[in-house]
Amino acid sequence: MPGFTKAINAILASMRGEDEREFSMTQTVLSDPVLTQKVLRLANSGMYSAFGQRINTVSKAVLVLGTEAIGHLALGLKLIEELAKSTPDTEIAHVEMEKAVLAGMVAQQVAASAVSRDPEEAVVCSILHSLGRMMITFYMPERWTRMRESAGVGREDAAAEAHLGLSLEAVGRATAEHWGLPRNLIAGMRRVEPAERGEDFGHDDWLAALGTMSTQAAEALWHDDDIGAARVAELAESFAPMLGVEAASLLSAIDKARETAAADLSIAPLAKPLEKREQLVAATRARKAGNKILMSGVADMRDAGLAATPGQMMSMALETMHKGLSFTRSFAFLRNRREGRYAARLGLGEGSKALLPNLVFDDAYEPDVFHASLGSDRVIFIENAHDIKFAAKLPGWWKGTLGEATCFVVIPLCANGQPAGFIYGEWDASFPSVTLSQTEFSLMNDLRGLVVRTVERRHQLEAVATRV
Repeated sequence: MPGFTKAINAILASMRGEDEREFSMTQTVLSDPVLTQKVLRLANSGMYSAFGQRINTVSKAVLVLGTEAIGHLALGLKLIEELAKSTPDTEIAHVEMEKAVLAGMVAQQVAASAVSRDPEEAVVCSILHSLGRMMITFYMPERWTRMRESAGVGREDAAAEAHLGLSLEAVGRATAEHWGLPRNLIAGMRRVEPAERGEDFGHDDWLAALGTMSTQAAEALWHDDDIGAARVAELAESFAPMLGVEAASLLSAIDKARETAAADLSIAPLAKPLEKREQLVAATRARKAGNKILMSGVADMRDAGLAATPGQMMSMALETMHKGLSFTRSFAFLRNRREGRYAARLGLGEGSKALLPNLVFDDAYEPDVFHASLGSDRVIFIENAHDIKFAAKLPGWWKGTLGEATCFVVIPLCANGQPAGFIYGEWDASFPSVTLSQTEFSLMNDLRGLVVRTVERRHQLEAVATRV
């Protein structure tokens, strides 16, 4: 696995303080979009909220989190990434990989509830607990099949000695040692039985206990059935004394991991893969159709050209975006300089007309998302309008009238460098997750550009008429 070996060697060297002049953790993180997103999400999580401000650069995240935390996070991601590249196209191998990811999710939630000093280390240890299973399914699938036939599904460990000459745990530990992983991670890979803590119980023992529990919990959660739920309750009860966490808190943490897994995993029955695939197909079809509507609207507005008034162009843009992006509701706001306020003039969607009189706010600058969009003349997309950390950026008038929206987009209309208004579109809870492609952002910018040019043309004509 040359790709993984090269990556971890560089990361481990940085964690040990070696090669500091040649290696930049910031550059390594930025070279991987997935790792960048994970690092920034971690830096802005509740665990690091004491720093009191949004961290939006990787360089600052490295300062806040520390090289060791990011190193462990990178190790876990690189392991899964390289195994995914190397795996044959078999469902068994993918299942083992997703179970390892699920174990990591459980470990992260439990470590957070236990106020662990290094939750990322716990996540990597839990992923590594299944390393032996992943290696055999990836590289020796025929042996895995014989082990299953001999001992039964889920009992492959019992047949490992006979078919491999060593246990699956030993395979994983040998692999980790060959890769040069840190000693504490390797020590945490061993399987333990639940018991009371002894006098010599240390951090490595805690990692091993958490990894064991998380791996077994992932196995129990996989099918999302009553048998699995009962097994999870047993695990929480038996491992609580060893982990130093109340059984109820363990169950709560595992349930949070289950919710995350249901959204993020793709193969597990827990994640309802068939339902997800059907939703994806439907969304893909809707997106293709919506993009055609947006492109057609751009063409129609270009054809209208000089003959259309700013109001007509605004109306065409609003209708095109409403249909093309499947907004639940959308509004066109115009700025009245004389009165010093913005007011919604047009609305589409159920109940939109009744809301128009209440959609008014002052044009004096406020530190909210609408003024930010108008001040920067950039489209702003809010993916989760109910994020607690984002609440301060939402103005009172929005919360009182449009607060049911789960996500929304603000498309500013700035003529001659000054805000003239904006188009607002939102999605409600019937759209649990919305993403916008680069193509859609580009088409939105095309539509607003056509409206702005019409407004600027009107201003020029009025200026000429005034001089005459």
